[in-house]
Amino acid sequence: MRPLDHFKTVGQHRALVRKYCFHLGLYWQGATHDLSKYSPTEFMVGAKYFQGDRSPNNAEREDKGYSSSWLHHKGRNKHHFEYWIDYSLKKDELLAGMEMPVLYVIEMFVDRIAACRTYQKEEYKDSSPWEYHQKALQVKTVIHPTTFQLLERLLMMLAKHGEEYTLIYVKHMVKEERKKKYLRYIKK
Repeated sequence: MRPLDHFKTVGQHRALVRKYCFHLGLYWQGATHDLSKYSPTEFMVGAKYFQGDRSPNNAEREDKGYSSSWLHHKGRNKHHFEYWIDYSLKKDELLAGMEMPVLYVIEMFVDRIAACRTYQKEEYKDSSPWEYHQKALQVKTVIHPTTFQLLERLLMMLAKHGEEYTLIYVKHMVKEERKKKYLRYIKK
């Protein structure tokens, strides 16, 4: 059990996400990001399976065949596309990914940057989140096509053009989303 190490890692990750979210104007999302990791269900697993260079959820999954921590986490955090999986209305498929609101896709994007920075430390480069994403694609996932396209566009932009350029682009997206939300609100 390494509760202090796990606590520091979660704190470091949350601080990075908070920094990115605050920079983009997503203050509430930055302040509340991953708070469920401090719940006993998630924290105790993280402390037990802590390794420092990858998610403890993977180690729990390898040990038990599933991750109780991940199942708890994804059901409480809207920035994970798995949160948005529901029964499909199409007769030929059982489950489908629902389209995520853009602001949660953005939080998912910065979450991936922060996770790679946290676990890779000095080895991190702007292409790291894209490379991680490519490895994850080996497993068939249930994600809405529009959500998938936006996430891929942002990860590819980060890999090709760097963090500063991509965050300027994303900041503009946040402003546009807020404007759309406001216009929908005043039309009611």
